[in-house]
Amino acid sequence: MPVQSLPVRDASVQFRLLQQYLVLLKKYPILTKSVTSGILSALGNLLSQVLEARKKAKNGAVVSEIDTTGAARYAIYGLFITGPVSHYFYQLMEVWMPTTDPYCIIKRLLLDRLFFAPGFLLLFYFVMTLLEGKGWGDFEKKMRGSYWTALKMNWKVWTPFQFVNINFVPVQFRVLFANMIALFWYAYLASVRK
Repeated sequence: MPVQSLPVRDASVQFRLLQQYLVLLKKYPILTKSVTSGILSALGNLLSQVLEARKKAKNGAVVSEIDTTGAARYAIYGLFITGPVSHYFYQLMEVWMPTTDPYCIIKRLLLDRLFFAPGFLLLFYFVMTLLEGKGWGDFEKKMRGSYWTALKMNWKVWTPFQFVNINFVPVQFRVLFANMIALFWYAYLASVRK
């Protein structure tokens, strides 16, 4: 059955955008989540660059131009990795740990924090190294230099958000919820990986 968007009179722009997003989410769930992830990942990188430029300017240092290729790398990562991987992870979590399981709340959180988060962060470091056109030595250097710090920060920052996300947010909105938090998380990762 085709899904159609119905016009809403006198609705705000935000409401109309949300309505269109919901239509696209229902019609093209993976594509919608992937495009949203790509856009918000790029915005997170741009946010990091703007914050870094402000900090440099405040300290009297020379401010470089916005690195559009950096934002493009984050967009590519969000589009091809974050969106699809997160979609399938949340879908599988529903199957593996249904809400009928009395311990599902803790099991879901442990699965996400102890397995998904470290693996996904590792994947982030690896893919970003490839997108930067660098080799294995650079990957190892970045892993040794900042992976553990970033993972500990991930556990600190993401755990409360993921607890809410995987236990109380409807499954079709989990990628969007995580992407909204990731907007700021990617700003942090962009700065820590340097």
